[in-house]
Amino acid sequence: MTDLKILYVTTVSNTANAFLIPHVRWLKENGHSIDITFNIDQEIKNELKEVVENIFVSKFNRSPLNIKNFFAYRELRKIIDKGGYDLVHTHTPVASAFVRYSLRKNKMTKVIYTAHGFHFHENSSLLSWFLYYPIEKILSKYTDTIVTINQEDFRLATEKLKAGNVAYIPGVGINIEEIKKNETDTSQKRKELGVPDDAFLVLSIGELNRNKNHKVIIRAISRLNNPKIYYVICGKGGLEPSLKKLIKSLNITENVKILGHRNDVHEILQTSNAFAFPSFREGLPVAIMEAMAHGVPVVCSDIRGNSDLISHNTNGYLVPPKDIGGFMNSIDKIYKNEDGMNDLFSSESKQKIERFSNEVIKEEIINLYKNQK
Repeated sequence: MTDLKILYVTTVSNTANAFLIPHVRWLKENGHSIDITFNIDQEIKNELKEVVENIFVSKFNRSPLNIKNFFAYRELRKIIDKGGYDLVHTHTPVASAFVRYSLRKNKMTKVIYTAHGFHFHENSSLLSWFLYYPIEKILSKYTDTIVTINQEDFRLATEKLKAGNVAYIPGVGINIEEIKKNETDTSQKRKELGVPDDAFLVLSIGELNRNKNHKVIIRAISRLNNPKIYYVICGKGGLEPSLKKLIKSLNITENVKILGHRNDVHEILQTSNAFAFPSFREGLPVAIMEAMAHGVPVVCSDIRGNSDLISHNTNGYLVPPKDIGGFMNSIDKIYKNEDGMNDLFSSESKQKIERFSNEVIKEEIINLYKNQK
């Protein structure tokens, strides 16, 4: 295979900063030339600047109908037309839709689309199927390879879409070896968080929005009514005022804390006793993978992506997203640790997560590009 000139496309720069950096580095080490374009909405890490040839701006918005997307499309067309790319690898739904539309008549440039979670799936509404499925089906005809990161999306793409090829790569990879090296003074960290040493600490990580569904855990903690159980949320977002109002109305302000965005989530994970993740929709959540790598028992919603990682009663608990009582009982089981189940969960998770490590994903990404002809 000859070296490729590749354009990476995504909607927001935190996607690039979060997980594309190692992918781009691997490809550069294998002789490929990489440009990237996104809506620069935060500081670009120097790591990214070091591994790409050019960084372009295309101001796509997450909202499909936002007028900015049409101007971004024009910018994208100019980048592609001038770039002479062998391959365009696109991420995030909105940007990916415009990329594939713009290349629909271009037979020279290959297109890879990584779907981080289709909006239509087994548990989604009929409206989601009505709105998103037809678009994905039409655009799949202009896609050489769709990469899916969970088993349900792989089945849907294989059975219902028309891409030239469908590949399954389990996520974006996590640095397990780095996690293993992490050493935290748990007592000091708890003091910093305002959590007693003898407390049972439940942690959630994720943006404060409706999809992440933090309120179900807040209500579960309230129902447990156990002063030994503390709950902390790492994340920020538009629902912060309403979540704080809920916490106050349930009289659990001493035991439930919203910490905002944190750069020390691995340290907080290391001092946690349980990890709660009640989302309505996910692709393949890195937050759960990191909790597994730390050996923290997980209770999460029984949805696509989560169920790729957690097997009920084997390395954690799966609960319907709206089932407050189910989350309450599962947290209580982890708290009581009957029959030493927590050690079993921890051991099983650490073994299973090896399949999702950076090294495994690296080989699959490189093989994906080798197969582009």
